[in-house]
Amino acid sequence: MTSMSSHLSGTAEDSPRRDGPGKRTVLFPRLLRWVLGVCGVIGLIAAFTLTVEKFELATDPDYTPTCSLNPIVNCGSIMDTPQAAVFGFPNSLLGIAGFTAVLAIAVLLTPATPAWIWMSTQVGLSAAVVFVHWLIVQSLYEIGALCPYCMAVWLVVVVAFWYVTLRNLDRIIVRGRARRLVDALISVHSVVPVVWALTILTLIIIEFWWYWSTLG
Repeated sequence: MTSMSSHLSGTAEDSPRRDGPGKRTVLFPRLLRWVLGVCGVIGLIAAFTLTVEKFELATDPDYTPTCSLNPIVNCGSIMDTPQAAVFGFPNSLLGIAGFTAVLAIAVLLTPATPAWIWMSTQVGLSAAVVFVHWLIVQSLYEIGALCPYCMAVWLVVVVAFWYVTLRNLDRIIVRGRARRLVDALISVHSVVPVVWALTILTLIIIEFWWYWSTLG
């Protein structure tokens, strides 16, 4: 545990690796700070808006959420489902807490950020990415509707999870074939989240093609 903690700690963020010159320095912590900051802001806005919309709908059954645009892009039909409050309260409240933490980490990030913060962030984002993908399945194949604010949350959770995971792998894995794999991933770091997002978009297009094909 001590060895892993020392690797995860950012005290040696600028130590040389075998990947391209300056690549690690640019990604960690410079790019990572911006990634977490942007993801935190977008996620927090989306979660806060969803919370407001949820309470508006709870107090006024005739209220139409701003993100209810058509039979498919319809937040209202999602907010009324058990999946929207898995733990007995709106899922968006979890988002507000989680994205506030992500934003705080982005603001306070330094080369000496303690290992326990990175470990906690990894655990939190790992749980978030699993939960988000469960919600994606529920949205597409059980509820049959999409929420734009929810989709914004899906995207930023995936991006934040990927870059924090990549950063931690970079600190932990220092040699061998696994190190070469990490170096390769760092060299094409943006490809994975793009492919990930496009895969989800493809599933959305396929599942609701019966509706998209009627537009225009």
